[in-house]
Amino acid sequence: MKLTTKEEERLTTFTAAEVARRRKERGVLLSHPEAVAYVSDWCIERARDGQSVAEIRSGASQLLGRDDVMEGVPEMIDMIQVEPVFPDGTKLVTVHDPIRSDDIETPGGDGE
Repeated sequence: MKLTTKEEERLTTFTAAEVARRRKERGVLLSHPEAVAYVSDWCIERARDGQSVAEIRSGASQLLGRDDVMEGVPEMIDMIQVEPVFPDGTKLVTVHDPIRSDDIETPGGDGE
């Protein structure tokens, strides 16, 4: 199988996000790379589903709370940028403060 650099990056993001999803389901706190992959993969999949940049940005900032990540992780991630493919092309999605500071339960925040 021959993959482009972009395809290899996507596969790496998916793999890390899948590990993060499994750990989150078990109640294991996510590390910095796991949290970034979790949010990034969610954004990529929502773009593939046809959601707008605004919808993705809004939803992505509600996926993880401080109770989902290791101590210090929220301070290390002030923003996540990802370039998913939308039906009309590739766009930059910037998620500011992707780790919630409160305990809001968000429907559909399972990383899928």
